[in-house]
Amino acid sequence: MLNPDTFKSLVDELYPTTSYITLYFQGEPYLNKNFLKMVHYAASKYMYTATSTNAHYLTKEQAELTVNSGLDRLIISIDGVNQESYSKYRIGGNLEKVLEGTKNLMDAKKKLNSSTPHVIWQFIVFSHNEAELPEIKKLALEYELDELAIKTAQVYDFENSDSLLPENKQYSRYEKKGDKTVIKNKLLNHCWRLWNSCVVTWDGKVVPCCFDKDATYRLGTLENNAFTQIWKNDAYKRFRTQILKGRKHIDICRNCSEGTSIWKEWND
Repeated sequence: MLNPDTFKSLVDELYPTTSYITLYFQGEPYLNKNFLKMVHYAASKYMYTATSTNAHYLTKEQAELTVNSGLDRLIISIDGVNQESYSKYRIGGNLEKVLEGTKNLMDAKKKLNSSTPHVIWQFIVFSHNEAELPEIKKLALEYELDELAIKTAQVYDFENSDSLLPENKQYSRYEKKGDKTVIKNKLLNHCWRLWNSCVVTWDGKVVPCCFDKDATYRLGTLENNAFTQIWKNDAYKRFRTQILKGRKHIDICRNCSEGTSIWKEWND
């Protein structure tokens, strides 16, 4: 878990030039016992705070603490309308806990008369759940969500992706070219993320973006450097130059959604 002192130092360094902070990366934020304290501290520095959760830990108490923390935006992952469908992707997860956590949070917002956090159900579309789109929309209305977000799936095993991707091409970020599955973009040599955002891992490593899921491209560490030093260092300059010259040569960038629409509107 990210050390709270490291987090506080980072926020202090970035204030007041940073306006948005996303508090999750490849894990469940509520497992960090200091998570809501970190949210509150960032909010106290007028940063817009956002996170994503599986909602398994949103007890009534945690839901009220979440509302009081100042969290602005909360995404809840819900990729099925029944346990069988949900657990195909959320292995080991419990749909009832997701629904219970959602209710606890929406009830806490009402009890505390708060418009925040803006609560979003995120539904990733696969072949096994695409027929559930009408049901998930109905369920979202029942739970009075602020928003339902329909998202396309990212796959890694292109050779065996056919069984995962939905039949409706609207809900896929990939397409077939011959016998190959490829992402629906031209891999243009640009990326806004490298000049506007980055990811800090649980142990203080700075990596280019959320597509570097295994922290392969480490551009520095907060253990012995200030963030502003890392942001302007030679490693970062080389990586930015590499993007501009040939995005297709960087593995994390070849399967990136930059230039591809991943959020879809669904109309009944």
